[in-house]
Amino acid sequence: MTAEQFPWLTAIILLPLLAALLIPLLPDKNGKYVRWYALGVGIADFVLMCVAFWQNYDSSSATFQLTENYAWVPQLGIDWAVSVDGLSVPLVLLAGFVTTLSMFSAWQVDRRPRLFYFLMLVLYAAQIGVFVAQDLLLFFIMWEVELVPVYLLVCIWGGARRRYAATKFIIYTAAASIFILVAAIAMAFYGGGDVTFDMAALKMKDFPLALELLLYAGLLIAFGVKLAIFPLHTWLPDAHGEASTPVSMILAGVLLKMGGYGLIRLNLELLSDAHIYFAPVLAILGVVNIIYGALNSFAQTNMKRRLAYSSVSHMGFVLLGIASFTDLGINGAMLQMISHGLIAGVLFFLAGVTYDRTHTMAMKEMGGLALAMPKVFALFTIGAMGSLALPGMSGFVGELSVFIGLTSSDIYSSTFCTVTVFLAAVGIILTPIYLLSMLREVFYGTGKMTCDITNALLENKEDEGTVCFGTDCLLPTESVYRDASTREVFIAACFLVLIVGIGFYPKFVMQMYDVKTVAINTQVRESYTLVAETNPNIYEKGFLTQELAKAEMSSVLGTLD
Repeated sequence: MTAEQFPWLTAIILLPLLAALLIPLLPDKNGKYVRWYALGVGIADFVLMCVAFWQNYDSSSATFQLTENYAWVPQLGIDWAVSVDGLSVPLVLLAGFVTTLSMFSAWQVDRRPRLFYFLMLVLYAAQIGVFVAQDLLLFFIMWEVELVPVYLLVCIWGGARRRYAATKFIIYTAAASIFILVAAIAMAFYGGGDVTFDMAALKMKDFPLALELLLYAGLLIAFGVKLAIFPLHTWLPDAHGEASTPVSMILAGVLLKMGGYGLIRLNLELLSDAHIYFAPVLAILGVVNIIYGALNSFAQTNMKRRLAYSSVSHMGFVLLGIASFTDLGINGAMLQMISHGLIAGVLFFLAGVTYDRTHTMAMKEMGGLALAMPKVFALFTIGAMGSLALPGMSGFVGELSVFIGLTSSDIYSSTFCTVTVFLAAVGIILTPIYLLSMLREVFYGTGKMTCDITNALLENKEDEGTVCFGTDCLLPTESVYRDASTREVFIAACFLVLIVGIGFYPKFVMQMYDVKTVAINTQVRESYTLVAETNPNIYEKGFLTQELAKAEMSSVLGTLD
């Protein structure tokens, strides 16, 4: 068997899944060996995907590659069909990178470690499955499988309100995913003939516009919940607030990106005609996400909830890029997802490091920690600079691409573009406010601490400084709030090196998907040209003129009869 014939993608999915099944057989009682085992599996799988893509992926092609297709459930028309293209490759690598580091961050898990790492490896496999599935029912199955480990990880290893947060997560995401199943069945059975769930075959079908609009709306709800689009976002702050550090890293770093990936893969690529009508809605929702998320983030006193609402705000830029009708805008949306995955991953990790020392997420109970934990402070500051889109960081390139892509769009009116960009810029102004105030409150304090630094025990200790935390006053050398360990510095550095590297050389990432996003935008613009011929004033008269709506609805009803 040659390298090209080897089932790379199947191996990448099955390796962590099969490895998880072996965990109960490991001779380990306290979790010391199982954590090394899980980390080794994660590293091995990440290396495997790097080798597979390095040797077999051609970034100059917009077609699907490494294609594998096996009959799975032929009676239902379900195939094990997996492949990758420019949309899949960077997100598969992101999932492998973030999930592997999240398992390395879970070194202190001592409660049911076998179950914890079993669920982490199953989640690893399911995430990869979502990004490489080319059968729509397989995509749905992987999407559902991913929900179960997250629910259990939050419910068992979460905070005081973990059951509430986990239940809210599963209700929102499971209920919304029903729309994926309904859309898959509707597209597979439409038109008669052989039933197929293959995305390439579905792309060739000519769906009536009214049906496309219904399918688009349903998928927008399904992916909107995962992407945390307002008002479908409320599960996210609760889940982040109660989830353990490794789970928060995956939630923000990978799972949110599934929503953006679904919008581009299905809504843009399969339902491009309907996208013409929904694009302004996505742009408006993007602006709402940016401002609403930023304002709510500033209002939070819990560090993880502040970061969670920050994620809601940043996902607004993804929506703006998807709605831009420009190559650069969609490129920016992809880069924003990758960039945010890295930035959110490191910020939630460092928030967890801080929690391990202080045992609280309430920022008002913190202060002065920069003296006790200078490494954590430095790493947190660099991560925050990436989140507020400082030039030289990946966040800056992603947001700038979206802004230029939207402002250069020739589809929208200049007024719409100006107002949209102006409102989005307000969100950018709010971002440093809530991030820098968080750094000040956590690491410097706000003058609200009540500790007495003239304590007699400390009077003769010169030039060493004191650490105030609540009513305690300690010297840095005596503080229980120890600085980051070598392992923790390594994990944070892995994220930050990529954040800075992409900021200075974004082509490193963009070349993986540039050809594919250009092809998708070309298809969308062709759809716009065809729609504009029958409805030239589409953005002046709303989504659908009355005559067009009646004609298309009659076509759908006639087909169903």
